[in-house]
Amino acid sequence: MISFARRSHSDRHDEGRRKVASITKLGRVIIPVSDQDEAISFYTQKLGFSVAADIPFGNGDRWVEVAPPNGGAAIALTRPMNDFQPGRATGIALETSDARAAHEELKAQGIDVDAELMGGDGTVPPLFGFRDADGNGLMIVEQ
Repeated sequence: MISFARRSHSDRHDEGRRKVASITKLGRVIIPVSDQDEAISFYTQKLGFSVAADIPFGNGDRWVEVAPPNGGAAIALTRPMNDFQPGRATGIALETSDARAAHEELKAQGIDVDAELMGGDGTVPPLFGFRDADGNGLMIVEQ
């Protein structure tokens, strides 16, 4: 019988990494939207993203991805399915060099942003939440 107590945490961590060596990066996250064209407009015109993919697939569906201007994971904008409906917290945190300026810019564009920034006390960077046109919640964090 193998005693796992004798193995260090880093040994178990390294072993797990070897088992999933084919995973190389976070490629995309998925957000359900009520209208893909309206979502494309929001993410490209309001946030400055570009369309990374817009291709038909399946039986009348589309695969749509938008990406931030300086790279990183793309956001796939998909049609709602079952419990995967618009208006949810996404857990997505976008980066900016100036959270206060980003907050003011999005607010001036009429985007639903949190009233105040959080963090900025030295332990947590300045950040705020906002909602896309479908009410999907995202966050902007200063880096």
